[in-house]
Amino acid sequence: ELAKQKNKMNKQRELQKIAEEIQECKVCKINKSGLAVPGEGNPNAKIMFIGEAPGKQESLTGRPFVGRSGRFLTSLLNSIGIKREDVYITSPAKYFPGYRAPTNAEIAHGREHLQKQIKIISSKLIVLLGNVAARGVLRRSFMVSKFHGQLLKENGQDLFFTFHPSAALRFPKIRTLIKSDFKKLSKLL
Repeated sequence: ELAKQKNKMNKQRELQKIAEEIQECKVCKINKSGLAVPGEGNPNAKIMFIGEAPGKQESLTGRPFVGRSGRFLTSLLNSIGIKREDVYITSPAKYFPGYRAPTNAEIAHGREHLQKQIKIISSKLIVLLGNVAARGVLRRSFMVSKFHGQLLKENGQDLFFTFHPSAALRFPKIRTLIKSDFKKLSKLL
């Protein structure tokens, strides 16, 4: 138990170092605004959720998934008996890009920070919330509509695809699909 606590503190320290790198990173800030949103959660999380980029609310608080999409994600987690504080949540882009998706260059740059976080947390499962998350982790696009609800093993890492919560808020059909994906996710745990 003591070793586990010490490991958690070390991981927390490493994640804090990355957060500071992100806050000082000039490239991360180009054409973006607000506070850095490095990510948050349990450094020993068994599941890591990767989104797209911070929105307006996130850029004001420095915390991921705190707006409408975040409330929806939290309710999805609760629906399968997972507490938000038990997972780790982040995204490839670490600053608010305005009301647009991050560019390929922004995703490629953000991947440097993201890969360090993935390595430190070393979760059993990474849930990719949408195509930007897939590009951030896998360096290639996926048609989420085709791959959602599926598990992929890549470089020894289990990856699970689903839609971004913001898409589910906009489209009732996607809302139904994401809820069913989360039921599949709960069976994998």
